[in-house]
Amino acid sequence: MEPLTLHEDRYFDPQPAVREKARALYAETRDLPLVCPHGHVPPALLADDDPFPEPTALILEPDHYIYRMLYSQGVSMEALGIPPEGPAADGVQVEQDPREVWQLFGEHYYLFRGTPTGAWLDYEFSEVLGVDSTLTGESAQHVYDQITEKLDDPDFRPRALFDRFGIEVLTTTDPASSGLEHHRRIRDADWDGRVVPALRPDAAFALAAGGWEDEIERLREQTDREITDYDGFVKALEEQRAFFKKMGATSTDHAVVEPLTQRLSDRQASDLFDRALRGEATAEDQHAFQAHMLMEMARMSCEDGLVMQIHPGALRDHNASVYERFGPDSGADIPVPTEYTRNLRALLNAYGNHPNFGLVVFTLDESTYARELAPLAGHYPAMRLGPPWWFHDSIEGMKRYRRRTTETAGIYNTAGFNDDTRAFLSIPARHDLSRRIDANYLATLVARHQLSMSEAHEMAHALAVDLVRDTYRLDREKEGGG
Repeated sequence: MEPLTLHEDRYFDPQPAVREKARALYAETRDLPLVCPHGHVPPALLADDDPFPEPTALILEPDHYIYRMLYSQGVSMEALGIPPEGPAADGVQVEQDPREVWQLFGEHYYLFRGTPTGAWLDYEFSEVLGVDSTLTGESAQHVYDQITEKLDDPDFRPRALFDRFGIEVLTTTDPASSGLEHHRRIRDADWDGRVVPALRPDAAFALAAGGWEDEIERLREQTDREITDYDGFVKALEEQRAFFKKMGATSTDHAVVEPLTQRLSDRQASDLFDRALRGEATAEDQHAFQAHMLMEMARMSCEDGLVMQIHPGALRDHNASVYERFGPDSGADIPVPTEYTRNLRALLNAYGNHPNFGLVVFTLDESTYARELAPLAGHYPAMRLGPPWWFHDSIEGMKRYRRRTTETAGIYNTAGFNDDTRAFLSIPARHDLSRRIDANYLATLVARHQLSMSEAHEMAHALAVDLVRDTYRLDREKEGGG
């Protein structure tokens, strides 16, 4: 079996003049706290604080990056033990021996060579779990046993790892109808980890989607408010925003295919909502209503100070058969070209100059970095550019992002880093990779005499923690003791 070792200079430039400076800059940030303002770790994980069951459930099941790659090479979802929970699932649960699934994972681990997933996993195995061998088909059971032994240790329970990772704050993503029961339990626990929600109202805006009526009913139950018209709907959302903020929230999150923003008249919005209540809303109705509600969310943000995030440009569930059997978030989402300059103009003209508005915009369309997003973020006081996201949260993706945005927007109109993961153990790995890439980028500018080393140290610290704290208003007084 091949030993698993991580080189201390990984991801740094091979040129000595750059590498030496990158080492020094990375040393400035490697032990700073991890600030996690956006992600998908389920709050129940930290509310329950139960031991992780076994390595497959811990590493593979929550990470669609992993089974997406394996599926692309002909490994079925059933073979990986992924539960069929889609709209056409037959209810039959395919039970797989976790050791057999892990063996299959080990035999295909070579697929992740040169990918960010491989970099994150190697870090998790080596630095978090203390695994001593590279994962292969030959070593799979040895690695499984090593991890299993660790999971019996109380130091590897979720809250203990949260503290060990040095997480300053972890933000979850929660539907607008949520009662935040798990967050209540975390707040009531004898533990001081800061875990806060972010309000994501997408399901309440999707008028023509299956399940919209159920989401409105959940929102009604949570707010104890009859939602029989558009005005009642808006008031219910405002109440939920206030509730989320009391529970520590500092942000909202919005996922759309196209980031269109346009304000409808009150009458037009009411007509669309009434049509949806009758079950008559079309895809065109939903598109117009979502664009209007982004304007409404921005208006509310100016009033309550919650930072607004927009994550556009993913065509969800491209593989219909995977969605039908396994449901959403099963690795079949694909980026599409996305336009921002015209689509965001209404919102930015209405609120982009407001002193209490904060907007973070992400993209899966890298062609927009230099042409649209950096110029927009480099002008409007309210807007900051989110970090490389999803398919571009990678070594080369981070390099392209810095090269294409810094000259126009600088770094101080960007939002710092967020890990955006549901795989809890990958959080420190993702932050470590980002800090190394940023250190190397700044070292290159120093080597070219574009920056002094003291300036680069300040910028490295800002990229690691200062920008994200400021962008997401995490240093402000915590509402309600959140």
